[in-house]
Amino acid sequence: MSSENSSADDEQRVWDVVVVGAGPAGASAAYAAAVAGRSVLLLEKAELPRYKTCGGGIIGPSRDALPPGFELPFQDRVHAVTFSLDGKFTRTRRSKQMLFGLINRPEFDQQLVEHAQKAGAELRTGVTVSRVEQHGSAVPDRRTVAVVLQGGEAVLARAVVGADGSASRIGAHVGVKLDQVDLGLEAEIPVPETVAEDWQGRVLIDWGPMPGSYGWVFPKGDTLTVGVISARGEGAATKRYLEDFIARLGLAGFEPSISSGHLTRCRADDSPLSRGRVLVCGDAAGLLEPWTREGISFALRSGRLAGEWAVRIAEAHDAVDTRRQALNYAFAIKAGLGVEMAVGKSMLAAFERRPGMLHAAITSFRPAWRAFAGITRGSTTLGELVRSHPMAGRALSALDRRSAVAAPTVAESTPTTE
Repeated sequence: MSSENSSADDEQRVWDVVVVGAGPAGASAAYAAAVAGRSVLLLEKAELPRYKTCGGGIIGPSRDALPPGFELPFQDRVHAVTFSLDGKFTRTRRSKQMLFGLINRPEFDQQLVEHAQKAGAELRTGVTVSRVEQHGSAVPDRRTVAVVLQGGEAVLARAVVGADGSASRIGAHVGVKLDQVDLGLEAEIPVPETVAEDWQGRVLIDWGPMPGSYGWVFPKGDTLTVGVISARGEGAATKRYLEDFIARLGLAGFEPSISSGHLTRCRADDSPLSRGRVLVCGDAAGLLEPWTREGISFALRSGRLAGEWAVRIAEAHDAVDTRRQALNYAFAIKAGLGVEMAVGKSMLAAFERRPGMLHAAITSFRPAWRAFAGITRGSTTLGELVRSHPMAGRALSALDRRSAVAAPTVAESTPTTE
């Protein structure tokens, strides 16, 4: 176990904020609380840096949520997107401005943690949290939470932020409820220079054969990140989709350096975001965009909010004030990320029923492409599009209504590559 402070010191110390999980959400929460001048301990079960199954796309909202002075470790900058409908009706759209950047998660997460440490947070790695206690013998008073580690050590805090991933122990303590679970499969494929050059600056998004599924190719130097995602319960079909996708791309002859899988989980609308002095954020709270399953921007933004409100909870002197601050955190999440998730759910429902219509729109209808580009660059969000452009909201509602009575079809047009 590596540690920035001894476990003996932790036994008696009461931290202002303890953050569980050192991914983007946890590192952002730790940074926000530390910048506010509070004592912060960041706990991580793995040794850093570590690999995470993730496409690694950094869209505008992710960039805008980063700490000041953060230099993104881009492996590539995307100016073109090739869209296909289960390998057919292929078309490439291009942009003079960068759409989004691509990173490797080990480097990205490590840099976020280092920024939190520079702000004053302390890090302990190689430790596993068994449970959280807000009452009982391990808790000295009503203003304290005990984070119990594997082996029995109790770390004490005035507030706790759970950012320990989609299978979160802290989320279980809070009572997070989920209503969408998807399976993502991914391969990191080293390729020759000639192949890498063909993909430079361009990604592929393939709308897949199962309802709500899609695949992607993200270039990162001499490696292509190739993945697919679909609803859990379609494991065999999802694996077959990935295999067929790789073969169709002409990449079956290259040996992946890493093959991995991961479950993504979206919260139910009435799922709690806190319990007592414990908050959850990122994947631990089930916060991600339901249609694309994009999670990095949701992790960074919810993590920052969790860190800011954890500071307020740490300062609360009674249960009433603690509850007030926790409700304010929930309101902030729902007013921003919650609106985007609601629109994302509507998009997913329409996409599941009519992927061809979506494909035709985004490849042939200029306003749809502009909306896609605006979201990836960060000049707008799904929620802002619906709020500020009534026509977009009406179109989505109409598409959802039409989808409810129509069977899935292929694209209404056959776009060609630009």
